[in-house]
Order: sequence, then C-alpha cells, then structure tokens
Amino acid sequence: MSQNNMIDHSKRGIFRRFSTKKTESPLTQQRLPWVKNEVDFVSQCTRCEKCITACEEQIIVKGDGGFPIVDFTKGECTFCEACATQCPEHLFDLHITPAFTHQISINKECLAKQSVECRSCSDMCEIQAIRFQLVLGSVAQPQINFDACNGCGGCVAVCPTSAISMTLENKTIC
Repeated sequence: MSQNNMIDHSKRGIFRRFSTKKTESPLTQQRLPWVKNEVDFVSQCTRCEKCITACEEQIIVKGDGGFPIVDFTKGECTFCEACATQCPEHLFDLHITPAFTHQISINKECLAKQSVECRSCSDMCEIQAIRFQLVLGSVAQPQINFDACNGCGGCVAVCPTSAISMTLENKTIC
C-alpha cells in the first residue's frame, strides 16, 4: 500500500474466492441496455466491438461467441447511451424502459444475512433501491425495492461476497 493511498484495494475481493464463475450461452448472458430483442441481437450483432470501446465505465466485455455483454463485477452502467449510439446495426431502442430487463437478487452469502454488518450495496445505490431494515437483536437486513431499481449493477461490483446477482427469466446471469 502506497503512502498516498489509504485504502488497500487488493483486499476488496477476499471473499470472492468462495464464489463460482459460470459459463452461460449467448442467450443467457447479460445483454447491453436498450436491446430491442435478444434473438435479433444474437443473429444481427456483427461483434464489431464498437460498443465495448465506447463504454466509459469499461463494463462491456466480450462474452461467449464474442458477443458483447455487461460485466457488472467491473462496475455499474451509467446509462450514458454510448454503446447504443456507436452500434452500426439497429439493435437498440433508447426509448425502451427500463433499459435492462433483469432483477437483482441477494443470496445467503450476503454478510448481513450471516449477521455481519455490511451495507456496501446500499451505500452504492444512488436511487436507494436497496435499503436496510432494522431487525431487533440482529444486524439490519437488505430489502430490495424492485420498482425503484434501474438495474445499473452498481451493487454487484461492491459486494464483498458476490452475493448479489442479476436474474433474467428465472436464470441467473451474473
């Protein structure tokens, strides 16, 4: 740790060793925001990587088959629209609301669910879609307001135990 940096970022992922990485088919990976249709995306995407280059947060990466996917473990989507506007194909509709069609879920690996104080996800959630409900005689527990959640994924990257995932059509995608 350098003298100029008071936080040792190398220890942030200490609990990630307990998580398992899954390989998904192109139809179950987290697609970019505002994608019109999943099947059309897979059949018409030329894999030119313009969306990957355009992403200011660098969360768009190559997935299976070279198709671009969002990797929320790298950070959150700021909804800057760069991925959609740089795409030479007509695969996006910026009028689609919400931009993402997934929901977050928090599993039992959550530190709060193991009676360890942690509110990293709530602290990161600018729209306060994750709040902590006080529990008498225990640690406050996370509560998700699905109506408020915009699916930005900011909570995923900061979770020290990788307990937060994105779910689409009953399939875990992240």
